[in-house]
Amino acid sequence: MKLYNTMTRRVSEFVPNEPGKVAMYTCGPTVYHFAHIGNLRSYICEDVLEKTLRYLGYDVKRVMNITDVGHLSSDADTGEDKMLAGAKREHKTVMEIADFYTKAFFSDMEKLNIKMPDVVEPATNCIPEFIHMIEVLLEKGYAYKAGENIYFDTSKLDNYYVLGNQNEDELMVGVRDDVEEDTNKRNKNDFVLWFTKSKFEDQALKWDSPWGVGYPGWHIECSCISMKHLGEYMDIHCGGVDNIFPHHTNEIAQSEAYLGHKWCNYWYHVHHLNDREGKMSKSKGNILTVSVLEEKGYDPLVYRFFCLQSHYRKPLEFSYEALDNAAAAFTKLLRRTVQIKKDAEKEGGDIDRAVFEEYDARFKEAIGNDTNTSMALTVLYDVLKADTNAATKKALAESFDSVLSLDLFREREEKSAEEDSELVSWIEEQIALRKAAKKEKNFAEADRIRAELLDRGIVLRDTREGTTWERA
Repeated sequence: MKLYNTMTRRVSEFVPNEPGKVAMYTCGPTVYHFAHIGNLRSYICEDVLEKTLRYLGYDVKRVMNITDVGHLSSDADTGEDKMLAGAKREHKTVMEIADFYTKAFFSDMEKLNIKMPDVVEPATNCIPEFIHMIEVLLEKGYAYKAGENIYFDTSKLDNYYVLGNQNEDELMVGVRDDVEEDTNKRNKNDFVLWFTKSKFEDQALKWDSPWGVGYPGWHIECSCISMKHLGEYMDIHCGGVDNIFPHHTNEIAQSEAYLGHKWCNYWYHVHHLNDREGKMSKSKGNILTVSVLEEKGYDPLVYRFFCLQSHYRKPLEFSYEALDNAAAAFTKLLRRTVQIKKDAEKEGGDIDRAVFEEYDARFKEAIGNDTNTSMALTVLYDVLKADTNAATKKALAESFDSVLSLDLFREREEKSAEEDSELVSWIEEQIALRKAAKKEKNFAEADRIRAELLDRGIVLRDTREGTTWERA
């Protein structure tokens, strides 16, 4: 197994702390809203990493947190708590918001065939662990109290920017909102370990602590939850590239100050999903969810397939045109695998072990090379074209699908003739409305109708004889 390590900025052989075993941690969601498909790209790629490790024979223990307190609207510990903002938005309690959006996130994971981590721990379960770590950091001189809050003192470290070689201003690009000055801080990059009531009087979730009634900062939770379940040494820590600074930088600072030794060996970061306006994010309002894709008629696994076609370390641009292309390719792939299954059942025959081992080795080489999913898909297509019997092809595709998780042999229901007739009637109605809009010189409405049809995978062609349509 070879992995790109953000810490070293190179691809190298993966060597776990304990032979054959992998301690893996995934930064989980802040459950104040639905996860958008950009968030979910990270979880798909991390799922592939976990399944790849298992495919290669490792015993993996994967832990993920659920942030239900402490994550403010800026990653630099400023603004309002995101959970409280969600509660105000929907006129619910914070815990009602957390419960609803946690369940929604798990539902999205199931639809996308993302394996549930071995341990999922909400931050609110671990207040004693947070308090203990902060007490130790205070005793060691790595933390201080100011304005009734507890801060980590980054000046005590030899190399705070251990995950990057950029300067402070460049790294601040990773912070999602504008940075507000906190006059309590001794140094610009110090960060909050514990907020007291002096910070937010209306904070819904508060706990007693040695420093007053309050709640933990966001960064402390991942350190404590990972140590609670994985111990003092971790092999792989995962997250999106926007977690590199300040979140993961701060995790390393507090964890290694607390432990007194190196904490995590490999850092695996997934790049952004962009649309034509830039990075997809909740703060911009341009969120697109799995449910919306379903409403538009897409199987959620089409989106997973779309993500697997590119490398996790490259930005991926989303458009409905690109998704439609992925949907068409995915449909063809499923038809071929389902046919192979039928052929294998009809023909019988034994698996050709030599052929199986040849393609299995090629798949392991591809997916084991920094989880190169596009190359792994190429090996799958090569299997489907190979000069071997259906039983061997089926066995190989089933084996590969334990990593790809595309449900390659599940037969999808075809649309009924009645449903298809209703769709045709609706398309023809929209074409008529567009023609009327153009006649009235309402070109904005005509363009809107064309765009809506395109969103549904319907392409219009204007000809001399009139407007025709076809599926993308």
